[in-house]
This record gives sequence, structure tokens and C-alpha cells, in this order.
Amino acid sequence: MNVLFASSECVPFASSGGLGDVTGSLPKALCRCGIDCRVVLPLYGDIKQEHREKMTYLCNFYVPVAWRSQYCGLFELTEDGVTYYFLDNEYYFKRSGLYGYYDDAERFVFFSRAILEMLRHCDFAPDIIQANDWQTALVNVYLNKFYRGEEKFSKIKTLFTIHNIQYQGKYGVELLGDVVGIAPGEASVLEYGGCVNFMKGAIEVSDKVNTVSPTYAHEILDPWFAHGLDPLLREKQYKLCGILNGIDTESYDPQTDPKIAANYSARYPQKKSLCKRELIEKFSLEDNGAPIIAIVSRLVAHKGIDLVKHVLEYILLGGMQVVVLGSGEYMYENCFNDFARRYPGKIGVKIGFIPELARKIYAGADMFLMPSKSEPCGLSQMIALRYGTVPIVRMIGGLADSISDSGDGEGNGFTFRSYNAHDMLDACLRAKAVYENKNDWNVLVKRALKCDFSWDRSAQSYIGLYNEMVTLW
Repeated sequence: MNVLFASSECVPFASSGGLGDVTGSLPKALCRCGIDCRVVLPLYGDIKQEHREKMTYLCNFYVPVAWRSQYCGLFELTEDGVTYYFLDNEYYFKRSGLYGYYDDAERFVFFSRAILEMLRHCDFAPDIIQANDWQTALVNVYLNKFYRGEEKFSKIKTLFTIHNIQYQGKYGVELLGDVVGIAPGEASVLEYGGCVNFMKGAIEVSDKVNTVSPTYAHEILDPWFAHGLDPLLREKQYKLCGILNGIDTESYDPQTDPKIAANYSARYPQKKSLCKRELIEKFSLEDNGAPIIAIVSRLVAHKGIDLVKHVLEYILLGGMQVVVLGSGEYMYENCFNDFARRYPGKIGVKIGFIPELARKIYAGADMFLMPSKSEPCGLSQMIALRYGTVPIVRMIGGLADSISDSGDGEGNGFTFRSYNAHDMLDACLRAKAVYENKNDWNVLVKRALKCDFSWDRSAQSYIGLYNEMVTLW
């Protein structure tokens, strides 16, 4: 089976978050399972020269963008068994960063149309195109509107994956003719709520729609989570499902990770204590045996940081220490820095994101806090488990699908349901109580280290979905 994975980002070439992690890992797992999965992404200006030197130029062609005809160069690179296609247009993509430009709509209209034009110029014939988030949502729309009449495109099935429904690609209707290239009279597939909505179009036309966790697939049928798309999703619920993301267990491996102070495993977890000692030194914490709760996150409201803000003093005065790494809204950055000044030795804060330091935190902390208001999947809780750091999470989205409360003697973390600061505090205090019983805590740490969130498991679920799709008329 041949799958073309269309994405606006991919580790290690260009990434801003979870979508890049998924694109960098899932196709590799699919290829290991016998699927010919290839990835297509823009040739961004930020892609490093070391990657560019491995690319092979294949050809160039022109892409219709409404009334324009824009150049596109096609490059290819094969790495770790996966073939990557890079689409080059310096006007659209030779810029710093991936998103945030005034013409993002036009940039990703070009990219979406170029993906389909590319298939006319390469020898790859996909059975399935998997588009991801709003940046590639129009691939599935354009396929139906402009390409179905050609033999190469006539039998292609389409999957649309929602990584975060909050970002839908919403623009004014004036873009329809001049940028999107669809006449207003034919644009009902894209119009929604008085605007053009790229994600709405993909949900409408795709053969299947999936989210990155089963619980999130259910949640987005509710107005609280759906950001306005719940009526459409309820109507299209027959094509909606959820598949939990995985993590790259080779990269995140405490037995081999060179970036942590000492290597350890579920069988020999004792050296995790050396990682904790390094963390204490890096953040100038008191070395008094207190449990360390870690937060590695964007410091924004929907990550639940306001809950932390309300009860952080109780956590610190309750005999726990806190380590924070992240950046985001100024009021949260300022809040954590203020706590660090007021409680030296009890809380360490680093504003920004430093991947190497994040690894040290995952390995050295005792607990990992994720009190999210919404969380489509979440990878941090899985990475924390991989390093034997016990998650404390709100039962939402992918957190509910990956973490169960250890109060039953079988779970792998501590959970709470209500979006309430004191419910979160209670979960932290329950974790501390178990921590103080070293035998029980060691059992829980070993259980965490044995959890399997590899992409190979998730890949099997995707293969099942692909097989279901290719049998559709």
C-alpha cells in the first residue's frame, strides 16, 4: 500500500511542535510495517544545509494559484527508509520560521495544489493521501474538484488528521476567487460561519477523518472543544475516529540517551537518582529529598497554567519542589519568575525552550504535571513515563487515553477530572503521599518505565484504518 503523508512540518527538517514530531515518526513506523509511506513538505528557508546537501533535484513545474502560475521545484531525500519530497518556492518559503505571515493562506494554497501537481511529475502513485491540519486541508478539496477525472487520481482515498481543532485556517470570503481559486458559486464546501474555513472543507470531502486520540475524537463533538465545528462533526461522525499518537522510543530512551546524567532502565532504575541530583544542581534546589514536580510546556492558559498559578504556593509550602521550562504569555512567565525570587531553593525556572534541558528534566524529575484545559493528544506525558517520571494529569483528550490513576494499584500516574486548581492540588498531594512510601513509589516508577507508547503500536491502528479505506467505493 502506498501512502502520501502531506504535512507542513517534520522533524528533523522543520518543526514547531507536535505535528512535526508525528510527521517525523509515524511514516518511519509505517514503513517498518511494509507500507510505502512518503512525506511531502515545503522546502523552508530554515532547513539546514546538512539536509539540503543530501537532497536530489528531480524536476520543476508550475502550479496554478487562482489566476497565478507559480514555480515549484521538486527535491527528494531518502532517510531511515522514508522518502521525503520537498517543494521549493523561494517567494513563499524562503523565510524565517514556518508560520505567522500575512499571506499564510496563499502560501499553503500553493503548497496544497503543488502536492497534487507533484504527482504528475514523479513515479509515486498513492493509494491514500493523508493530509494533516489546516495547512494541507485543501489537498483533499482540490483533489476532488480538479483532479478526479485523471486516471492517476481517480481511485485515491483521502484521510484528514486533526492535530488541533483550534487552528482551522479561517479567512475572509474575499480570498475564494483571488487566492483559493474557487468561484464563490462553487465554494459551499469551504464556506462556514461566514468565512472560508480550510479545515471544514477537508472534513466535508475526505473519506475518513481522525484525531490524535480516541477521547479527543469524542470531545470535539461538543461545542466546548470544537471551536465552532461541532455541528459539522456531528453530521460527519460516521467518518470520524481517534488514534493515539506515539513517541519515538529510540530517541527517548533512558538506557541510551547521551544527554542525561546517567542511563537507566526498568530493570535497573537506580541511576535515575543521579539524574535528579544533576537537576537539583542545575536549578539550585535544596537537596532535602523532596519530590520534584516538572512542568515543560508552553506557558499559556489552555495548558492549565492558571491552575498552577493559583495553588503553586500551597505546592511549595507542602514539601514539594517545582522545575519549570517554557515560554508563552508574559503574565505566566512573570508569575513563575516571581515565585523563583520568593522561594529560592524550592522552585527553579527557565524561560524559553531548550531541548537538551528538557531531556534532563524528564529524566531527573519525580513527577510531571499536565493540567491542560484541552489536550488533543499530548506527547510530554508519554515521554515522562519513558523516563520513569510519574505524570499528574487532567483526564482530558489524549491524557485520558494514556494515563490512569494509580489508586487502583495498576495505573501509571495521578489524575483529576474537573478544571479546578484544588482538584489538581489534591492529585499532587496524593502523589507526594505515595512518594513518601519508597517501596510503593519504586513499584510505580518501574511500571511507568515499562509503558509502551511506541509508534509501532499506533502504526498498526493506522494500517487498519487504511485497509478499511481502500475497500470503500
